Amino acid sequence: MQNRSKDIILKVENVSKQYQLGIVGTGTLINDLKRWWYLFRGKEDPFLKIGEANDRSKKGESNYVWSLRNINFEVNRGEVIGIIGKNGAGKSTLLKILSRVTSPTTGNIKSNGRIASLLEVGTGFHMELTGKENIYLNGAILGMTKSEIESKLAEIIAFSGCERYIDTPVKRYSSGMTVRLAFAVAAFLEPDILIVDEVLAVGDAEFQKKAIGKMKEISSGTDGRTVLFVSHNMAAIENLCENLILLENGRIVKTGSTKEVIAHYLTSQTLKNIELAHVSNRKGNGNLVFTKGEVKGMETQEGFAETFKDFKISLSYHLNLSDKIKQFRIDIGINNYLGDRVAWISSDTVENDFDITKNEISFTISKFPLAPGNYTCNIYSEINNEVSDWLEAVLSFTVVEKDYYNTGKLTPLNQGSILLDFKIS
Repeated sequence: MQNRSKDIILKVENVSKQYQLGIVGTGTLINDLKRWWYLFRGKEDPFLKIGEANDRSKKGESNYVWSLRNINFEVNRGEVIGIIGKNGAGKSTLLKILSRVTSPTTGNIKSNGRIASLLEVGTGFHMELTGKENIYLNGAILGMTKSEIESKLAEIIAFSGCERYIDTPVKRYSSGMTVRLAFAVAAFLEPDILIVDEVLAVGDAEFQKKAIGKMKEISSGTDGRTVLFVSHNMAAIENLCENLILLENGRIVKTGSTKEVIAHYLTSQTLKNIELAHVSNRKGNGNLVFTKGEVKGMETQEGFAETFKDFKISLSYHLNLSDKIKQFRIDIGINNYLGDRVAWISSDTVENDFDITKNEISFTISKFPLAPGNYTCNIYSEINNEVSDWLEAVLSFTVVEKDYYNTGKLTPLNQGSILLDFKIS
């Protein structure tokens, strides 16, 4: 990211946000009075000295958590910045602070221009007002005159695709219609900074493509408007953003070019083995439940693989069916870092005498053909033609950079899905 002060439109300095779990206040009257007395004398809040990082994967000892901690960055006019990280990393909290929805516990934010944000479906909308009335309401909030809003009205309605319902109260809109109109309002009323959270995922594929195209247009226009974009869709992030900020447990762990930060993020998520029994986001009737997954492709580094070498994925499961099993299958789908399917293997496609009552299965892939990059695995089971268990992106691994062509040069990450054996003449 550039660092020319004359171009800086947004500056975040030492921003932190602390929440207390459970109850509001400090819990006792004497502690509330103590906090007031410290602040009255201009001293630091004594309760800000305690608290833990917001790591949801383990039980903490404190009722105070830091959703964000010492966040510092600058954004130049016309930049498109992506913010990525796992669920609970602090992305949405940061956008809410930037949008003035909530205030930071400590730190400052300096912005030079109007900010429009789309943080969740219906952000800034009054559900009892019509779509058209909400356009005027949002424009007024952004400080625009009635004539300025009217000059954009036709474009907003056309882009949203809600023309037939524009005089209908927004409470009667579907979530998809609401987000279409909300995005159109936020994008066309010419904010200096547009902030968009994962909300675009509510829209269909056509609208997502349209919205990303509009954000590109906003940032590349003569006025050089700025976009901050949060998404778990790495394809959308890579397509739109120039630079990324990676958050982990409320802290910035890396900033830089999009490809560099995505590669770091996905590599850091590599899971050599994982307990699956307690994963909540799963589908199926539960006749077979996956309990553990393990990937192994290198003797020295579990969770990492090499192209053209053997690669193994092992799954453990619990069988909850006592009736006769007439048919079964266990599948693994392998996706690249953009989420696109690049390979699929299934117990149903090979001749074998596999015994499903063993409660474990291993797939060994000879001469693994995938190119260097970051991959995730979906796992699926089916018994008697009914889905038993289905989990998405629960295992991940990295095929490492290496001199696969024996030329003294590394084959880089994420340049394709397969590695070809070729010659030049």
